[in-house]
Amino acid sequence: MHEDETRQGWPRYTLTDTERGHAWGHCAEAEGLFGQGRRETYELFGWVPEGAEVLGWVGRDVWFVPEDETLDPWLLEDVESLGRHPGTDSVVLTGFDGHDAPADGYRGPVRIHDTQRWLGSCRESARVLPPGRPDPAIVLRGLAPGRELRQALTTGTRRTLDLGEAALEVRDDLGEPFAELLLWITVSSWHPSALGAGLIDLELEGKLFPPVPEHARPLWERWLAGPPRTPGTWAGLGTRPRRDWLDHVRGRPRPGTGSGADRPSGGAYVLDGRYITDVPGLYLALGEAFNGPGGYFGANLDALHDCLGGGFGHTGPATLLWRDSAVAREHLARALTSDGQAYDLFSAVLDVLAGRGVRVTLA
Repeated sequence: MHEDETRQGWPRYTLTDTERGHAWGHCAEAEGLFGQGRRETYELFGWVPEGAEVLGWVGRDVWFVPEDETLDPWLLEDVESLGRHPGTDSVVLTGFDGHDAPADGYRGPVRIHDTQRWLGSCRESARVLPPGRPDPAIVLRGLAPGRELRQALTTGTRRTLDLGEAALEVRDDLGEPFAELLLWITVSSWHPSALGAGLIDLELEGKLFPPVPEHARPLWERWLAGPPRTPGTWAGLGTRPRRDWLDHVRGRPRPGTGSGADRPSGGAYVLDGRYITDVPGLYLALGEAFNGPGGYFGANLDALHDCLGGGFGHTGPATLLWRDSAVAREHLARALTSDGQAYDLFSAVLDVLAGRGVRVTLA
């Protein structure tokens, strides 16, 4: 087996031209895939917590609900708190801007929640411009260049070295599709690789859309060996790595799902509810109940509704035995909509299941 192959003889990484479909090349090693991307920084003046201070990772979805009811709430994603700004009454948050952020920057009072609890309020919020940081170079080591890339490197002009939009296709150790990362790239340098004759190390200048978050690296290392073989492998993880796990299974459906290859109706499913202590745990458990270890079956109520409609392995009607349902009822009975209205997520899931012909027995 060559170094640039998985155990099934497939290349680990293949760089593909998304417009024309040809492969620029394939390799075994890639650097610069993990990073933070451009995180926005917000200072919340006059911060008043509702409960404990927010420190460290706050949540995947954090909503800013303005006191001015003519404005819609806006979203900050994958939020971290840097704590109190020294000598002030403000708190500093970082994250990725979601949707509906006020174009002109609303400066009035807001109340903030993480979809399950109110975190606090402030009299004013403002975006802080962080110092600019260059994106790390993406380096493909031991790359076997395709014909088109060899031609581009031989010509060596600015136009030919601009590869435009490309996809970096990743396979796991079993040769199965693992991930597909979109890039917009230009070749900045190349030279012979120490990994083998005829191979090159190719340095690319550009961006991933989006970059793989650094905190997802352990998940990648675990999953590159192949998908889990036993259910509940995620159970011992915290909420943030559980969300990384859910994001991964959402983008990497199991073979035979998502393509119309559904099982016959009348199936009987069992949901292990022991570890449903947060929202990602709910959807990871549902994914495994319907599609086995590492399976996907929705990441929110709308996606669950869509999966129940077919194309993701299941055909209704069916039955579902939800074991240890009291755990989910305890942890998910109170949730918040984007504008802060309280609702029961546990009951909402039961309603979606029943509406799609799944008869649930709570145990």
